[in-house]
Amino acid sequence: MTLLPLQQGLLIPNTWPVALERISFDGLFNTAGATMPWFAQIKGTSALLATCLTPWDAGYKADHPENGPYTHVHFYMNKSLGKMNYPRLFRYTLLQDASIASVAKHYRQDAEKEKKFKTLKAKARCFSQLDSLIGSMVVHTSIKTDIQPESRLYMHETPELSKVVKPFSHVTDYVKKLQQHRLEKVYVHLDGWAEPGYDNHHPDYNEPCEEAGGTQAMKEMVETIHGAGYLFGIHDQYRDYYLRAPSFTWEKAVVLEDGTHPEHAFWAGGRQTYLCSDFALDYVKRNFDLLRKKGIALDAAYLDVFTCNEADECFHEDHTVSRKEGYENRLACFDYLKEQDILSSSEDMNEWALPSLVFCHYEPYDFMLREPGAPKNGIPVPLFNLVYHDCAIIPWMMEKHEEEDYFLYALLNGGIPYLRRDGAYQNIDGSFDCQGLPFDEHLERCRIVSKLHEEVAMSEMTNFELLDQEGYKQRSSFDDGTVVTIDLKSGEYSIEKLDK
Repeated sequence: MTLLPLQQGLLIPNTWPVALERISFDGLFNTAGATMPWFAQIKGTSALLATCLTPWDAGYKADHPENGPYTHVHFYMNKSLGKMNYPRLFRYTLLQDASIASVAKHYRQDAEKEKKFKTLKAKARCFSQLDSLIGSMVVHTSIKTDIQPESRLYMHETPELSKVVKPFSHVTDYVKKLQQHRLEKVYVHLDGWAEPGYDNHHPDYNEPCEEAGGTQAMKEMVETIHGAGYLFGIHDQYRDYYLRAPSFTWEKAVVLEDGTHPEHAFWAGGRQTYLCSDFALDYVKRNFDLLRKKGIALDAAYLDVFTCNEADECFHEDHTVSRKEGYENRLACFDYLKEQDILSSSEDMNEWALPSLVFCHYEPYDFMLREPGAPKNGIPVPLFNLVYHDCAIIPWMMEKHEEEDYFLYALLNGGIPYLRRDGAYQNIDGSFDCQGLPFDEHLERCRIVSKLHEEVAMSEMTNFELLDQEGYKQRSSFDDGTVVTIDLKSGEYSIEKLDK
């Protein structure tokens, strides 16, 4: 069998019946396609752990045909700014008495020696609000969406659906509802809070939405959230560079090797290129300073796509940036948030960002981002959490689809739950129509996940086992003695606390 670091983790038995789809970002390390720079293969009780020690311009490719009978996987290398201009290092480790968990644990030992991570206990000394995030329920909602006509997401047959505005008071009312249910820990994440709406005009994004009530209404909303003892954070973006942004200039845009600029019009804001990461921190400082002056107090901030998408090379002669430097520029943005005591978040968790990142939007199994019921590329396994569970707080989807109950995966991984998840775009990034459970039943499931996270948040995931050949029955163990067993077929689970 083969272990791939695809988002949370994937195991492919050699005879798996489903052919492997194209891996996101072509398996480039430091993206959602490879959240850690390694892969492994296990045969019997022997294993090969293959690690890339210079991951900025490298990745992996894998091939698994329908029913196997093999899986091929190998490294590949890209040029850096047009050249192979530094040594590329790879380490191959042969292991005996190997299992899924022992391979991940061997990598963790290497990562500890190489100082690749920082635990939540250490981060709690840098962020005053981190303890309040542990065991929280996540409320993800939005204020304004305005999809531009040139966007591929624009609904030409029903253009009125391309613009949606909700008042800030709808969040205020929802928070008051949660207080009635005596919820103590909630994190409210807000999309589309600024003019002119979600995924528009970045990086010129700092004026609270006027149609929703403007600065005063947003301040009142934040005061209500804080008055309830809850945390508040915003969605923000410093890669997508929209041509409609008031300060847009091609001089700050990424330049490709051939002298052109990348450009597309997929997201709501329409025509865009990418902002050279050399300028990202300047915009972060400007925007967060403007919000401070408006009296809008932030506990957290989500800098979108930084940990999901590859860093951009820029060949502009005045601001040339390699991929490695691009990741360093993104880290500087997270570190600025840390300096301001703002909990840092991004799309996925990723090893390169762990020293500076507290939590994320999600770190799901790859199948969760496809339509429910679609064939799986393999058996989902928690490789990332086996290595880094005690270093990051990861929210989990809680939908109960006919084919799968994500609540069980949230328990197995010891994460925090999504109490409300209003996806920015339908049928993208796991936001599919689902007949939701009654609120009280959904809330009770969230309480169970939150309570578990309170206990295991700062604990290492010490073991993971597949208890049947199909992968329906799974078990995870944590170093505080907690053992979680799930049965994906029956929907049953157990949480035990064993003596250490």
